[in-house]
Amino acid sequence: MLDSPDVVAPSLPKTALADSAAARRGIASDDRKATLDALFDALKRERNPDKARELSGQIRLEWAESGSPTVNLLMLWASKAIAENRQTSALDFYDQVIALAPDYSEGWNARATLHYQMNNYRKAMSDINHVLQLEPRHFGALAGMATILTSTDKPELAARAWERFLAIYPAERKAQEQLNELQEKVAGSRT
Repeated sequence: MLDSPDVVAPSLPKTALADSAAARRGIASDDRKATLDALFDALKRERNPDKARELSGQIRLEWAESGSPTVNLLMLWASKAIAENRQTSALDFYDQVIALAPDYSEGWNARATLHYQMNNYRKAMSDINHVLQLEPRHFGALAGMATILTSTDKPELAARAWERFLAIYPAERKAQEQLNELQEKVAGSRT
């Protein structure tokens, strides 16, 4: 209650209060970045697949937090629409998420996933590229990219995407298997 801007600074103009709120979000953003950096460092060093999976889950939880109740609600509605097989509605919700929070990588990632499920690979890849611009360590987006490149018969590019993935998340066995299969395919096509 004492931290309320109205109690502490009732005479401050609204712009000062807004600047104060923005500063608090900046601190939270710095804390979140530090948390993610620590989690990614641990993920890169972890060789136990089960422990690495726990770390990746913690990273996903950090990514999921948009910082906006409105965006969180739209993401929930989109998930519900997908569960009810209403993909067009889900796309509309994701479009609104991206319009409201263009720096929220999970909005882009969720929409990319939906585009992929709808076999619209070009739009999925476009959204994946946005995700990777916002969060270059987004192993989920890299896995999506590798999957699309594999599906579209681009094994060399898919292998590179899996290599990028494994540089971030080296203990993921399925990614290692995918990379090995692609490398064998590429080597076989050269002989």
